Amino acid sequence: MSADVLTALAERAKDTAQRAVDENPWDMWLLSIVLALIGMGIVMLYSASAVMAAGKLGDHLYLVRSQTIKLALGMVLMFLALRFDYRWYKRLIYPIFGVTLFMLVLVLIPGIGVVQNGSRRWFSMGGMSFQPAEVAKVVAVMFLAYSVSKKGGKMDSFTVGFLPHLLVIGAMVALLMRQPDFGSSVILLTVMMIMLFASGARVLYLFFMALMGVCGAYIAITGSAYRMKRILAFLDPWTYRSDIGYQISESLIAIGSGGLEGKGLGEGTSKLGYVPELWNDFIGTIIAEELGLFGVVVLIALLGAFLWRGLRVAWNATDAFGAYLAFGLTVMFGLQAAANLCVVTGLLPTKGLTLPFVSYGGSSLIMACFATGVLLNISRGAPDSWENARNDRDRDRDQRRWERKRKGILSRRDDLRAKFE
Repeated sequence: MSADVLTALAERAKDTAQRAVDENPWDMWLLSIVLALIGMGIVMLYSASAVMAAGKLGDHLYLVRSQTIKLALGMVLMFLALRFDYRWYKRLIYPIFGVTLFMLVLVLIPGIGVVQNGSRRWFSMGGMSFQPAEVAKVVAVMFLAYSVSKKGGKMDSFTVGFLPHLLVIGAMVALLMRQPDFGSSVILLTVMMIMLFASGARVLYLFFMALMGVCGAYIAITGSAYRMKRILAFLDPWTYRSDIGYQISESLIAIGSGGLEGKGLGEGTSKLGYVPELWNDFIGTIIAEELGLFGVVVLIALLGAFLWRGLRVAWNATDAFGAYLAFGLTVMFGLQAAANLCVVTGLLPTKGLTLPFVSYGGSSLIMACFATGVLLNISRGAPDSWENARNDRDRDRDQRRWERKRKGILSRRDDLRAKFE
């Protein structure tokens, strides 16, 4: 292929990409909602952590600075995901899924995975920790979106539409439970059931799966003294206030003291050591205490708006893979947010799940930003860059073949003319 042809193809691809961006802008409402949630998270993170960071770490901005660095990385990934055609994920899904499983295995190896609070869930790299479970949740949604969109009308089959998904996601959940990460496992299985239901899997299969899940959860809880204590604290936190129920009982006291209008930003007392991990899983507590019911309503409204825009992206997607991918990501974040707020208010046992975009946690924030970039890319409804490039190659190949054929015809005509002359 000549340099002129390569230059022409590059210019055509550039023009096509620019035209796609101009004609298919991304969902600015979705981006604005996410930025608002992140902004609220940074403000409340400082309020929740400044006293602890100043006393123990000598820098009241320590956690805010750490979160800001991770936010910068997350925004870079969001921008890259926004510009990267989401259809490539389904073409690369098996390598991506394989690398993710490898990370989940690697984190379980002593000396590689880092143990915190009795769980081996993190890698430590250059002073920063990274949790592969956050990657696993997003990749699992990608795999499910790819698989159910490919199988289409066969989703009502047990051997085609149900069993393979159960085995593949079950393997991922088994590795998560080895860490152990019960909360992420429950979220992942619930997202799988919802996606399978939405794609046409039989309700009977899902019912038996839910029944198996309940039995598995019962065995996991009764087989672990720590989880059993969490259930007891959930049922009666005041009886276990001096032990396992301390965090949730203090959280309820702080939420109740906030009232309608709250104590005022920075005026809460739960940050003085009364509620452990206030800036992480229980950041909803400080929001309720300092901003009151009004602040909680704003938070829930923003999360609800995120769900609305995410489901709207799924509805308007131009292909089945994009629709299922947007739907699965939106449902995953919605379930995690609902579970986190239910834990904070004592409606669910403590699970260790962050509040998306708001809680302190680099892995969660980075992957949430990346997933937002994927949603924004789907929202553009731009044409398939792979198909466009392949069509351009096919047209150029046909053109070259025609030119060669034409030259051959002209050459034979000239030979015949010369022979008869």
